[in-house]
Amino acid sequence: MTSADERHIPLLGTFNMRDVGGYPAAGGRTTRWRTLLRSDALHRADATGPVLRGYGLRTVLDLRTDAEVEFAPSPPCGPGTRTVRISLIGPDIQEIPQRLESVYHYLIDRRGDAIATVIGELAAAGSVPALVHCSAGKDRTGVVIGLVLAVLGVPDEVIAADYSVSASRIDPSVLEALNHIPGSPTGNGSLTPDLLASPPSLLLDSLDRARAAGGGTVEGYLTGHGLPPASLNTLRAALTQ
Repeated sequence: MTSADERHIPLLGTFNMRDVGGYPAAGGRTTRWRTLLRSDALHRADATGPVLRGYGLRTVLDLRTDAEVEFAPSPPCGPGTRTVRISLIGPDIQEIPQRLESVYHYLIDRRGDAIATVIGELAAAGSVPALVHCSAGKDRTGVVIGLVLAVLGVPDEVIAADYSVSASRIDPSVLEALNHIPGSPTGNGSLTPDLLASPPSLLLDSLDRARAAGGGTVEGYLTGHGLPPASLNTLRAALTQ
């Protein structure tokens, strides 16, 4: 495995864009490089410049709410790239808990259908290379990427380590923008250390929570929320080698 710095993609206008290739997966395989990217918001990014153009992106999965998109609209990423927007939080952000741990519980416990839909889009024919992003690239993106890597058989400790990198790559201005969205966890105008953190234990707990809800496996969690079982095999074939 390479270091977090080597995974970082230096796209102007982003802080937390990186490649999740090269991780050990099930059956002696590894996750493919240049196939699945994760990132923070793209509203200031050079989205059609040489950096992203070199990846040949086919799909951008935007997990933000309507309010976030309106506040910081993303530029188009080129004619060959489709953008799919699925709010992982849902339409009523007044329901979001205020504590970070509770946000993750909310996502796993109440937004499983949306998570499965996002991963189904990732598994669709012709969808990769793909980019998954939210505002900070930490929480919603972290849950989706964590569950995808679990399906690929990446060890939990590796998934958690990948997730933890986000704490050092937060764009303060993006998080400050969330203060202006009523009902958001930062809507009281303050950014607490808890909301800025990405402790490995939090992602590990989320994986355990999903497995408990899915009869012991992440696959069970996703299929229980509507992801066709065949999509799991498609995902493995597309994202590992």
